[in-house]
Amino acid sequence: MLPRLTLACLALICAGSVRAEDPERVRDVIYAKHDGVALTMDVFKPAKPNGAAVIKIISGGWKSNHNGISDGTWPSHGYTTFVVVHGTQPRFQVEEIVADLNRAVRFVRAHAAEYGVDPHKIGVTGGSAGGHLSLMLATRGAPGQPTKDPIDTLSSRPDAVACFYPPTDYLNWFEPGDNAVGIGKLAEYAPAFGVKATTAEGRETLGRALSPLYWVHKEQPPVYIVHGDADPGVSVTQSLRFLAKCHEVGATCELTIRKGAGHGGWAEMPEDVNRMAEWFDLQLLGKQPAKAFNFDQSTLPSTPAAKKPATKK
Repeated sequence: MLPRLTLACLALICAGSVRAEDPERVRDVIYAKHDGVALTMDVFKPAKPNGAAVIKIISGGWKSNHNGISDGTWPSHGYTTFVVVHGTQPRFQVEEIVADLNRAVRFVRAHAAEYGVDPHKIGVTGGSAGGHLSLMLATRGAPGQPTKDPIDTLSSRPDAVACFYPPTDYLNWFEPGDNAVGIGKLAEYAPAFGVKATTAEGRETLGRALSPLYWVHKEQPPVYIVHGDADPGVSVTQSLRFLAKCHEVGATCELTIRKGAGHGGWAEMPEDVNRMAEWFDLQLLGKQPAKAFNFDQSTLPSTPAAKKPATKK
């Protein structure tokens, strides 16, 4: 269910966007090769670039398809847009997909000058699984490492994130203790988590490693989230608790809750995308929005205590 809804909402986002001119499109730019697969992104160059970039992650249920590539949205706001397709599950698991996206950010940073982009003005966006991957980059993006490949020497941490209805905590999916690492409400996604998710101990360890909530830190890039409070697939508590954790450690995070909205497809989504553009304008370009971002922190729930991994007997 989640992949179909996510791809449908991507079409709605693009349909609701207004642009004066179609951007120039560069197709099938290879950003990584592994396991006999070439991973690609399409680059959309705006007619009037603002010198910043948006990396758009195509992902629903950690499946990524070139048919989902269509973007005039961010170029209409001046952003050179890199639409990324990652290795898809079940052939590739979530841990490997996270690595793909780290590589994609490093690739864009390495080729920033080629595309007229400031390497320190890179935003990331996505919805559902794409939102999860965006927050994994925000919280776990890391400096480069000494290597023969100059791309991998660069940081994979974006400079700002704006995303829709992201999973943030697989150990507490809808209720405290509701482990969804390939079981329960996410049982159909078991192949995406792999063999590590076949034991209780493995699910606890993997769930923590892949949950952005447990990696929130003060130095992470500013994050903006939009989430429907009637989402049947990814509970709005996922975003609420992520926001609470960010404020707890002093990280910048804002949230818009759409009343009565489900998992994408609501009528106001183009409006929300425009608000995300204002977020990138603020965080990457220093442009103040007409209306300030100011979530009512008094409504935040407490963050559930981290569960200890199961021990072998």
